[in-house]
Amino acid sequence: MAVDDRSGSLRLGLADHFGWAVAVTSSDVGHHVVDRRRIELVEPGVPSAPFHQDSKRLDLAATAELVAEVRASIARATAAAFDALVAEVADRGPIASVSLRAWPPDFPTDLEVLVRVPWEARADGVMYRQVVADVARDRGWDVDLYGAKDVVGQATARLGDRADDVLHGPRTRLGPPWAADHRMALAATVMAAAVPADGQVAG
Repeated sequence: MAVDDRSGSLRLGLADHFGWAVAVTSSDVGHHVVDRRRIELVEPGVPSAPFHQDSKRLDLAATAELVAEVRASIARATAAAFDALVAEVADRGPIASVSLRAWPPDFPTDLEVLVRVPWEARADGVMYRQVVADVARDRGWDVDLYGAKDVVGQATARLGDRADDVLHGPRTRLGPPWAADHRMALAATVMAAAVPADGQVAG
């Protein structure tokens, strides 16, 4: 699957869903896709949405215990997925950053708030991204946050005449799957070099 023979830093972009994510790794120079895969973000048998689904039937203490269990599982599953990815792309260079969908910087942290509408609908997704970000930082990777609605347009503007080849060319070169999530994750890696460490792409 690797198409870039040059060594150098790599950037990882994630388009996450409850319990899993599309992961695209690209070269920092040229933005060539060196790896694409689905990664699991929580271990089998562990509830994937403790806020949205399980908090409706549990009391606050039980919800807190479950959320702690899920967060620990996310950390383990993500670390295992990152280990496998790093081993696979080691000959292409080190991973310098991971790009994640942004969450509001003022998102609540109090459990009593998070289990209530409207917060419970977003709390699981934010939890995943926060834990994944922590795992990435523990590895020394930069964490870049992107706006899901805007990042493809931003990358297109940044790439100029190369945009179609960079963002859509992998479907021809690599074959399917190459869907919207893959393009978004790749676009996020393109933009990662344009922001400071632990920065957030506007949008």
